[in-house]
Parts: sequence; structure tokens; C-alpha cells
Amino acid sequence: MQKEGWKKLGILGVFAVAMAFLEAVVVIYLRKIFYPMGFDFPLKGFLNPFIWHIEWLREIATIIILACIAMLAGKKVHEKLAYFIFSFAVWDIFYYIWLKAALGWPSSLMAWDLLFLIPWSWVSPVLAPLIISLTFIALSLLMLEANAKLNTKELLLFIFGSLAVIYTFLYDYGKIIISGGFAKDFFSLAANPEFGVAVSNYAPTSYNWVIFALGEALILLSCGLFFLRNFGKKK
Repeated sequence: MQKEGWKKLGILGVFAVAMAFLEAVVVIYLRKIFYPMGFDFPLKGFLNPFIWHIEWLREIATIIILACIAMLAGKKVHEKLAYFIFSFAVWDIFYYIWLKAALGWPSSLMAWDLLFLIPWSWVSPVLAPLIISLTFIALSLLMLEANAKLNTKELLLFIFGSLAVIYTFLYDYGKIIISGGFAKDFFSLAANPEFGVAVSNYAPTSYNWVIFALGEALILLSCGLFFLRNFGKKK
């Protein structure tokens, strides 16, 4: 990777760390308001429709910001993708670092967290998104070092692996939506009293590490094939 590439990664890294701090500050405020005794499941209190929808918009804005900075940093499509997943991963990792520094949370890597709200609540132990973030950093560095894009096979492995991981994040509350018959009110779930009761009474207890491992394996296979194709024959 040329000096300019490392310089861009450094700037993006600083940006992502600072943005992670802002994200953590928002979450600190929300937890002080809704969980003054400490955050835990079930999600009692955090069901105000206005706050819920504002959080949706904030999360969309976060992704847009990360996408915009990646588009500015990269010239080619694969560079933009690499810079995006790099920034996203650094942001995610330092989000937890800042929360740990400020609140002493998470108490362990197996602590359950509310990861995302779009289209509905994503939940998993903290360890799962951290593993994915480290993998994304490795893949982004490979792509930038090789100055090459994923081929069709590698891209499909990456996509299917990512979808498998996202499935594990979405499963718990997706099960509530489907089994409770709330799908017809999808865009107003936060304002649905029955949905609110169901969420208020639910606490995740088990995570599908098998499917997560399958998804992670597919992403790593994508990385491995990319590495072999671009660096395997180099001495």
C-alpha cells in the first residue's frame, strides 16, 4: 500500500474513533435516562415511539456519514468499500471501548447488547460484532494492499456470510414480530402497545453461535481466496 493509502487510513481511523465517542455519549445519555440502575434486558422503558423513531434516523445518519467519508477517501469502487468497512469496524470497536471507559460496561465480552434498531432490534453478545469488526479490518487492509476488488465468488461468499451473521442478530426480535403477528404493523411497531408489552417481557438468553460461525467462516473464506489470488504467488 502506498504512503497515501496509509495516510487516508490514519485519518479515517481518527475520524472513526472520534465518531465512536459521539455515539457512545448518546448511548450514555439514553442509558442514564432509561436505565439509571444499569442497562439490561428486557428493554423496559425504551419504547417511547418518538425516541424510537429518532434513533432510527440517527442510525441511518451514522451509516450515511461513514459512507460519505469512504466515498471521499476512495477513488475506485473497491477502495470505497474497503474504506467503508474499515471505518465501520474501527467505529464499532471503539464504541465499546468508550462505553467501557465511561460506564465500566460491557462487564464481559458475553454481555448482551442492543446493536441496532433498523429494521428492528439487533441483539447479540458483544463478542460477536467485535469478531466481525476485526474481520472487516483485515479484509479492508487486504483489498487496499492488493489494490483489487473481490471477484464474483469472493463477493458472494462475503455477502452470504454477512447475511448469516445479520440473521443471528435479527432472530430474537424477528421471532417476536412473526409469532406475535406484528408484521402487518411493521412501520409502526414502536407505537404498537402489544408489541411494546412483548418486547418489555423478553430477554435474550441464547445466541446462535453455530450460524454465526458459519457466516464468519464464509467471510474468512472470501478473505482467504482473495489473499491467495492476489498474494499467493508472490515471493
